[in-house]
Amino acid sequence: MTTSSPLPVPPVQPGEPVRKETFSFTGDAVPPPAGAYSHATRWGSSVFLSGQLATDPATGELVGGGDLVAEAEQVRRNLEAVLGQFGLTLDDVLMLRVYLTSFEEFDGFNKAYRTWFRGPLPSRTTVGVTELALGAAVEIDVIAGIPETSA
Repeated sequence: MTTSSPLPVPPVQPGEPVRKETFSFTGDAVPPPAGAYSHATRWGSSVFLSGQLATDPATGELVGGGDLVAEAEQVRRNLEAVLGQFGLTLDDVLMLRVYLTSFEEFDGFNKAYRTWFRGPLPSRTTVGVTELALGAAVEIDVIAGIPETSA
């Protein structure tokens, strides 16, 4: 399913069978994919976001100039834009995977990262890699949960 930003994704309707739904978004808020993939896949009340790089949503170009913290802040904005399509925020994230090409600025990254959440931090894995698409210093993918209301 391709939707245009900023129209939110419709919620799963009660009683509907759970099935995989994939979403690609267009518009100025969400950057275009850097490869052949969807921005997100929803399975019931779980949303799996593809890894986001520090790309400018308008141009698809990498921003931040290799500065890990600057790139991470753009990644945060990109993640928020995709999550927002589902009416979610970073506080709805259950798990993040962070891919870094260098741990030299790891303390600065962690300091900035802690400010992204109002509540408890989600689970996280951080992996060192030799290279990322577009020459990025950081990539982050997330699994988020859609809050369910009790009947």
